[in-house]
Amino acid sequence: MMASVIGTIRSLLALLFWIVFAPPAALIAFPWTLITGKVEFLYWIGMGLALMGTKVAGARIKLVGRDKIDTTGTYIFMSNHASNLDPPILVPLIPGRTSVLAKKEVWRIPILGKALDLAEIVPVERSNRDSAISSIRRAGEVMRHHINMTIFPEGTRSPDGRLMPFKKGPFHLAAETGFPIVPVTILGTYEMMPKGSSIVKSGTVTLVFHPPIDPKQFASREELVQAVRDAINSALPKERQPSPQISADER
Repeated sequence: MMASVIGTIRSLLALLFWIVFAPPAALIAFPWTLITGKVEFLYWIGMGLALMGTKVAGARIKLVGRDKIDTTGTYIFMSNHASNLDPPILVPLIPGRTSVLAKKEVWRIPILGKALDLAEIVPVERSNRDSAISSIRRAGEVMRHHINMTIFPEGTRSPDGRLMPFKKGPFHLAAETGFPIVPVTILGTYEMMPKGSSIVKSGTVTLVFHPPIDPKQFASREELVQAVRDAINSALPKERQPSPQISADER
């Protein structure tokens, strides 16, 4: 009971933090970005607010292997996804600037849509196959500007913390562009805020950055999928590890 009360308080504090600090930050950063056409200030303000909000909610963050990533390179970061806490923790801690795939509906907000374009965020409409293919091509163009791409290949949150089948789209991106994949295992967010929960428990979140995987070293897309899956799976606790097998759907 007490843990639930504390979790509720922490969740409300995180929400209050974002409500208090996000609007004034946006009032400064958005005009600056639209006037100068430079998105770096807005990007780092947004990343800082996102990460700080999770810390207010009780997240203690540990990094493993990130210091071994060559920051001069351009990568596709692929991670497991078991909680709403994953993006606001992982994305700000990617070495260098990164883009992500975002729901196309967000672009209906005029000013925000313009800022997302300047940040080279890639719109995606997962229910439309042709649109999804177009998004992968756009992601390749963004990466050629030396901007990383961060993707959750499962496409949605896992209900039990185990890896679900991977979408094939991200691996088409890797095969077509040749950029290496950095698998990342996120530990701890499922325990803090599993799918279906609106309450955040305090806890330690560990991000394990695995060595880059060169897509050109694999004879087939399926072998590449399996290599990335095995890397992410290797750092998950045994009770969260599914049976090792090639697992990817057609999208």
